[in-house]
Amino acid sequence: MRRTILPRPGLSLTVFLLWAVITNAASLGLLVLGVVLAIVIPLLTRHFWPNPPRLARPWRALRFLGLFALDIITANWRVARQIIGPLHRLSPAFVEVPLDLRDPFIATLLASIVSLTPGTVSIDVDRQRWVLLVHALDAPDPEALIREIKERYELALREMFAC
Repeated sequence: MRRTILPRPGLSLTVFLLWAVITNAASLGLLVLGVVLAIVIPLLTRHFWPNPPRLARPWRALRFLGLFALDIITANWRVARQIIGPLHRLSPAFVEVPLDLRDPFIATLLASIVSLTPGTVSIDVDRQRWVLLVHALDAPDPEALIREIKERYELALREMFAC
């Protein structure tokens, strides 16, 4: 019964919390509407969600979230300095990152993580060649960027999901 009404409890909780924060839900009506949305949205979209792999090592996920938060802060600072500084010093580049992982869900998660880090945007995950195409605002050494993505993010995801 619970899975019928709440097929994705985590998603329902996330929708409700985001609704409460975005609307500054101070009234009962807004909270009730948030609950309705938290139930209806996952029900309407349940057929679109893949079965994500299980998180095998949650403690590594917590460590990774801390590292990722620090990376976002430092990347924001670095990008702000680059944009304020002389633009001719930037070396924008498209970089192909070969992937060792083969799970489409985790590859998409990696692409999202790369896009959330300021200064880089994931363009495509090529599932034929298992390559992540990334555009970097400043990549004077594309090989260093590839190593950073693989060592800091891909390896951590593979450890967390045991794949």
